[in-house]
Amino acid sequence: MSLLNVIIILIVVGVLLWLVNTYIPMDSKIKSILNIVVIIAVVLWLLQAFGILGSLGGVQVG
Repeated sequence: MSLLNVIIILIVVGVLLWLVNTYIPMDSKIKSILNIVVIIAVVLWLLQAFGILGSLGGVQVG
């Protein structure tokens, strides 16, 4: 994955998160939880994209 693709995806995710936080009325606690979940998902994706974190295909939830 090229650096340009990573930057574009980060910009798109950031704009979408900003739009949700700005224009969708939610309780502040729900917005905080949403922001934390998105940030954790993006960090895990970045770690996997740059090869720092191994493949997440073997991870099972539940």
